[in-house]
Amino acid sequence: MTLIYILSPLVALILYGFVYVFYHVLIAPRFNILRNLPGPPVPKWFGNHLQHVLNPIVTPRVHEIFVQRYGRTVRIRGLGPWDERLITLDPVSFTHIVKNTAIYEKPWQSRRLITSLIGCGMLSAEGQVHKRQRRVALPAFSAQNMRSLVDISFKKGIQLRDAWVDLLHSETESTSARIDVCQFLSRVTFDVIGLAGFEYSFNSIQDETNELFVAYKDMFEVAISQGTMFRTLLSIYLPTINQLFPDKTVRTVQRCQEIAEGEKSGDPYDAKDLLTLLLKSNSAADLPPEHRISDDDILNNINTFMFAGSDTSSLSMTWTLFLLAQNPDIQERLRTELLSVAHEFPRDLSELSEDQVQSLHTALSALPFLHNVTRESLRLIPPLHSTLRVATQDDEVPTLYPVHNRDGTVNEKKHSFIVPKGTVVHLSVEAFNLDKAVWGEDAWEFNPDRWDNLPEAAQQVPVAFFKHIELFGGTSCKETEDKITKHNVVLTRPYLSGRFKEGTQCPLLVSRFAPP
Repeated sequence: MTLIYILSPLVALILYGFVYVFYHVLIAPRFNILRNLPGPPVPKWFGNHLQHVLNPIVTPRVHEIFVQRYGRTVRIRGLGPWDERLITLDPVSFTHIVKNTAIYEKPWQSRRLITSLIGCGMLSAEGQVHKRQRRVALPAFSAQNMRSLVDISFKKGIQLRDAWVDLLHSETESTSARIDVCQFLSRVTFDVIGLAGFEYSFNSIQDETNELFVAYKDMFEVAISQGTMFRTLLSIYLPTINQLFPDKTVRTVQRCQEIAEGEKSGDPYDAKDLLTLLLKSNSAADLPPEHRISDDDILNNINTFMFAGSDTSSLSMTWTLFLLAQNPDIQERLRTELLSVAHEFPRDLSELSEDQVQSLHTALSALPFLHNVTRESLRLIPPLHSTLRVATQDDEVPTLYPVHNRDGTVNEKKHSFIVPKGTVVHLSVEAFNLDKAVWGEDAWEFNPDRWDNLPEAAQQVPVAFFKHIELFGGTSCKETEDKITKHNVVLTRPYLSGRFKEGTQCPLLVSRFAPP
């Protein structure tokens, strides 16, 4: 009798699990309203389309085929037959989903993975938690604070140039050297964000031994590698495994977090300057108590700013140099334009007055081709390829283009569709950037001149290619242009002092350039 009492709950649990899996794998998908939408076939029962929509090497062609065959609202398969997903290539739908953050959140799996690396900052927080963190963080990155970025960025650009010149001088038998530009630009963005955002100097261009810099660098490498896929998935669904059986990845993250939080070996890490602006904002007298965030949240957002900000910025600058190396004629045009205003740069660059900073900012902002090169680079290779959202409730999504039906017919009057609760939506920034219907037949080519005469379709479509800059909330045109200017300021001195040729991807072949 005792055995029956023990086995009955176990049998009931197994039976419940079987029914749950049977329903969600075989029954529920048949009644999913997304099945009314068209989508590519799946060759195998457990097959999926993830390798086609997440691989940047093939996605431009995949998106083009999707639009030609299925329209701009396409059903795809995720992890299995129970996982019907949606990919939208419609600009109105894209904007609706991005703006309605209360309905569309990042998947909990992504948020848990990000949180395990850098804590629950604005990159992984949702709802009211995200709003509180954003409200506290914004004053630290006010327009007044960001103006100092011009001075800092220009000086770091000079340090970058000097570091590359030293490498060129070390090549005694050659006038050029193969340089891993991405590694150097990563150090630059670390330094810029640390100084401008947190008044902390990593000085990583000259010195890579800074303990905090090394900690963040190690966390980046962990984020990229993420160990084995099986272990990663297991840690997402069973997070306690990281506490019970920590692997090399977990131990690395823990060590980095201890350094960042000032707890290594029980000795406090002197990071007070790093926290000043956020702490001041969080303790402002006009901030209601319910809007304040905890000290842990502040530390998590420091990790977030360093992780997301430096990574996307260094990548965007790296791709800009790579595209210029592929297009030497464009590189020479850009250098010629910069030389036309080089005489306006202050002679003594070690200390810049407020007037000199403003003069430098104005001079660079007035260079149309420099601006076009940066915008075209961000359009062609956005640092954020795509992102995911999950519907927290049923929602009717508007469209610009008519929605296709599963049988291939098109209802010209139908300009909306229903997204069921729990649906994963793929939002591809790249798809909008490379849409030939918007940008023309040369949409896949690097052509900065297109910005002097944009097609009408490109002017009407939301500026999707800038969403990677601020995908967690709105950004004004002025803020967007300001970020582009900072990008330009860092690279101005390298543009003027070196020529870039293709190497083995990145490293690039860099040679010294002496202005006439």
